[in-house]
Amino acid sequence: MARRRLSKQQQHRIRKIQEERARRAGKREQTINDQREAGELGSEQSGLIIAHYGQQLDVEALDGDHRGELFRCFVRANIDSLVTGDRVVWCRGDDNTGVIVARQDRHTLLQRPDNFGQLKPVAANIDHIVLVIAPLPEPHDNLIDRYLVAAENTDIPAVILLNKSDLLNDDNRHRLDPMLDRYRNLGYQVVTASAHHPDRHDDTITSLVRGRTSVFVGQSGVGKSSLIQTLVPEHELKVGAVSDSTGKGIHTTTTARLFHLDRGGDLIDSPGIREFGLWHMTPAEIEYGFREIREITGLCRFRDCRHQREPGCALEKAATEGRISPQRLQSFRRILQDMAEQQARGLKL
Repeated sequence: MARRRLSKQQQHRIRKIQEERARRAGKREQTINDQREAGELGSEQSGLIIAHYGQQLDVEALDGDHRGELFRCFVRANIDSLVTGDRVVWCRGDDNTGVIVARQDRHTLLQRPDNFGQLKPVAANIDHIVLVIAPLPEPHDNLIDRYLVAAENTDIPAVILLNKSDLLNDDNRHRLDPMLDRYRNLGYQVVTASAHHPDRHDDTITSLVRGRTSVFVGQSGVGKSSLIQTLVPEHELKVGAVSDSTGKGIHTTTTARLFHLDRGGDLIDSPGIREFGLWHMTPAEIEYGFREIREITGLCRFRDCRHQREPGCALEKAATEGRISPQRLQSFRRILQDMAEQQARGLKL
């Protein structure tokens, strides 16, 4: 896995930041130990992380007299990264504060790489990923495929939701309809909605998230916050728009947050991600992320086939026979080529 090369100045700054974090963590840990010894912390109980704010997290009490209430909690130093959706063991402190003392097992974890190639958790215990696209900003196969590759490799089912369907017209329908059909033919659930016309699509959106923990991902500007606003109207969310100059979305959400839905189910809103980086993955993981490709790659004539039109490439034959769409094959090759170029340069693209 290629990583960005850091200058000595950057390495020094990172080391200083880590040392300062370690110092603060040590001080906080001593304070927690003092509180426990003084009997200032309550008994251990179960909780659910609702939101993450740096070193502090909002935890919902899942049992006891304060069930359903939120507490601003610190984390013990020996616990690894916690994210929205994690179930934890915590102890109540003074007022509406507490301390997280353990993390319970996760059944799923959505991660994405940061600028230095390190995996960063986004949300935990998700039942499915709702990939939101819209006619504007214009969706592309390669962007959608990057999300789907990540979903396939984490074994989290993915649903494609075309939002802002009221923007469909004769100018874009001829391109969007075939694109959506390609994913339907691969077995992905594809639904349409419009946050600006919830009366027409309320049942579709509600049935999509009812009884599950869902996370919305996708480019900024596709309407994730507007969709959530229709599901959780009592919460004031900052709704973004599309930049007139770039045609791309403007980031609005700054932290992942979990919402309980009145009709059942939970929904996690995560910060907008313009492009889902895959530079932490291996070529084999990229191959696995394409459903129609994963069973074919081992049939190439040469074991080290790079699937870039080499003689005897099984993918080329499958595309000729119509078993792989040209768009998906092009997307697959582009991802592999991007990874190879990045590794050659030693830089994140």
